[in-house]
Amino acid sequence: MTITFITGANKGLGFETARRLRDLGHTVLLGARDPGRGRAAAGELGVRFVRIDVTDDASVAAAAADVAAHEGRVDVLVNNAGIIGRRLPAEELTGDVAAEVFQTNVVGIVRVTGAFLPLLRRSERPAIINVSSGMGSFALTHDPDRVESKVVSPLYAPSKAAVTMLTTQYAKALPGIRVNAADPGYTATDLNGHSGTQTVTEGTDAIVTLATEGTDAGTGRFIDRFGPMRW
Repeated sequence: MTITFITGANKGLGFETARRLRDLGHTVLLGARDPGRGRAAAGELGVRFVRIDVTDDASVAAAAADVAAHEGRVDVLVNNAGIIGRRLPAEELTGDVAAEVFQTNVVGIVRVTGAFLPLLRRSERPAIINVSSGMGSFALTHDPDRVESKVVSPLYAPSKAAVTMLTTQYAKALPGIRVNAADPGYTATDLNGHSGTQTVTEGTDAIVTLATEGTDAGTGRFIDRFGPMRW
């Protein structure tokens, strides 16, 4: 049985990923910051809730200890938790505003990955999936035919570029673990006010692919639902 831990899974892409992987036979651990929303989402899916705030060291350590005590290992870690941040004009951005975004979207991945590495190393087929975005791609944000080139997001976009590079570096640094990044694409979620053109099911295709592929599929990759991404 594949044991999969997903952060930020009480709604949107995380919730749909949890639902799909549950249906594929995974033992899903639904990670969320808010206990009420997390328990409600886990109850709806019939999976176990584990509280985790990816911006807090103690919370992440407690989540890892909880999983160690109950499941004993993690086979797939999905670093999904992410925020857009405050919607401000560029000239009004501050260091504190930027820190909020990077603490969740980038530092949160480092924090969770570090805490869960001992659990992943107990797996015969460990994998880490970082949910990135085409918004972090130089190629896509300069391509006039892509929606990514029409969005101005001075903090979210660079945070996702950092996630993709972080993925490639972890892939080199952790040779025994497959570490890959997924771009959900322009998906209707709370992050964009449900303006996206894809459904959450379509938006989770790349995540599910990375969570279910064979061990020989490769590491250090960045894919969307159609295949390898330009970045």
